[in-house]
Amino acid sequence: MFAQFLRKPATLPGPAEALPGRAEAMAVPERHFVNGHPMAPPYPAGLEILDVGLGCFWGAERKFWSIPGVWLTAVGYQGGHTPNPTYDEVCSGRTAHAETVRVVYDPAEVALTELLRVFWESHDPTQGMRQGNDTGTQYRSTLYTHSAAQADAVIASRDAYQARLSAAGFGPITTEIRSAPPFFFAEAYHQQYLAKNPNGYCGLGGTGVRCLP
Repeated sequence: MFAQFLRKPATLPGPAEALPGRAEAMAVPERHFVNGHPMAPPYPAGLEILDVGLGCFWGAERKFWSIPGVWLTAVGYQGGHTPNPTYDEVCSGRTAHAETVRVVYDPAEVALTELLRVFWESHDPTQGMRQGNDTGTQYRSTLYTHSAAQADAVIASRDAYQARLSAAGFGPITTEIRSAPPFFFAEAYHQQYLAKNPNGYCGLGGTGVRCLP
């Protein structure tokens, strides 16, 4: 993504420093480009949501849409102060948002532990405000939860993976873990980007350390 070549802040701005944003929400495509499911909520009863950030959201979304039991994926912006931000605003580092993927899944078909395994193994969660060559606050590692049970499972998963990373010589996990803040859909062209552009950029790379159930 071209944002990697721009000089951006390495720290998150406070609310008073953030861009003002706008009241109008981003237009959402009617259907998921890969599986045809409706993009906008409400989603079918019984499904659950986990929001993940692991660097550039193009490659991150592709990691999840092909997992059996994942009903929908969407890319967006979370964790900042600016309402309804644009991609350029997020890339400026002046909104405090992370690029994230909303994963809507059926817990009867795929376990949360499997989604977390894919999350941990698909990036390096020890890198702070970057992921590989992609530098900036929007590329930070995040896990945003939607229930107390989900939060407990996420913390347990982090602690278990930290032990394995430490044994392999890696530093502390910097993943931001908290209750899910508002999710702002990214622009339509970002949704399922690598399905539309199979040779598009993907900068994700894991540590090579396995995350066991």
